[in-house]
Amino acid sequence: MLRYRKTAVLLVTILVIGALPWAVFAEDNAVKEMISSAVEPEQAVLPTSVTGGAIGMTVDAKSAILIDAASGTVLFEQNSHERLPPASVTKVMTMLLIMEAIEREQMTLEDKATISEKAASMGGSQMYMEPGEQHTIETLMMGIAIASANDACVAAAEYHSGTTEIFVENMNKRATELGMTNTNFVNTNGLPVANHYTSAYDIALMSKELIKHEKIQDWFHVWMTNITVGLPGKKQTELGLTNTNRLIKAYPGANGIKTGFTQEAGYCLSASATKGDLTLIAVIMGSPTSKIRFAEASKLLDYGFANYDSVKLAEKGETMGMVVIEKGSPNIVEAVAPEHISVLVKKGEKDEIRGELAFKDTVSAPINKGDQIGELVIYKQDQEIDRCPLVAAEDVGKASLMQIYIRMIKTLA
Repeated sequence: MLRYRKTAVLLVTILVIGALPWAVFAEDNAVKEMISSAVEPEQAVLPTSVTGGAIGMTVDAKSAILIDAASGTVLFEQNSHERLPPASVTKVMTMLLIMEAIEREQMTLEDKATISEKAASMGGSQMYMEPGEQHTIETLMMGIAIASANDACVAAAEYHSGTTEIFVENMNKRATELGMTNTNFVNTNGLPVANHYTSAYDIALMSKELIKHEKIQDWFHVWMTNITVGLPGKKQTELGLTNTNRLIKAYPGANGIKTGFTQEAGYCLSASATKGDLTLIAVIMGSPTSKIRFAEASKLLDYGFANYDSVKLAEKGETMGMVVIEKGSPNIVEAVAPEHISVLVKKGEKDEIRGELAFKDTVSAPINKGDQIGELVIYKQDQEIDRCPLVAAEDVGKASLMQIYIRMIKTLA
């Protein structure tokens, strides 16, 4: 009798598989209830500028801009696309390339770079390193971020790309990828040279990208520190590094980014600050004095924090839901936010923002970690204002016939 019952179960299983080829089942009904689906409406586009509230405000500089660091929304601009020499604000791109290489695991902060004759010959702000010295990439990054060291820029660039010339090519390539249409870099540090220019808007773009790397904040927040320079076996010196960005001490919530000055460029600054969930970036180019550039950046930040707020909907890597993967092994995967997701609003509008999960009706294996498997649809009141991708938290391979069979048996039990 038992043999006939097993035969009957096997026949039913074969019939079900034949009727529903490659069917996929969740492990239990509770998981299915976590999955939402929605028809994809036409995507809405957020405004790129909301500067109406700043009518009449001017900045004592050749150009300036204020943006929301999360969305890139422009809150104020003044000649923001004018091509101007950036001086040491150039180093924002230098630091960005290094941090991205570290994120890709092409290099680490513990790697040691040997200081070349070229690096040691740099003038201006520097760490006074001698040819042949070796320093970790982290020490070089501290020198760049805190003290605007020109020699550290060259040393880090040579370690990254082999030569500064190749590194500069990579700088310009990355600028193009970021949409920096009014930028051309000729060197890594902003020392005066012909045809080296960018714009306030472009600086805001690369600054926005740089501060996504949380490690950079460890150096931006340092006011003073010491490092040891000099060749081993010879006289070594404890060199003091002092932050060139006075806002770190003077402005509440200030957390970056980079100062710059040459006679040609005037006083420049890319400044960031955070209050609550809102981070703003203010860029000043061609200000007449150092005191004025900091005052004008503070004015822009004050305006932004007084008039705008941010609604945080997800942290980077936060699990937003579970998705059943057809023919997948495993057959369920977490949908996570690939980046921080937040919405810029005017003061008093935070309660009007909500988000809804939207997943496709079917997602088939295989999928790779980072593949989009859903969206977070953002509404202001009842109007859709944006869609943000949600991605797979891990790789999902194809399930074997045996795995499909076992899942089928579990649903019949």
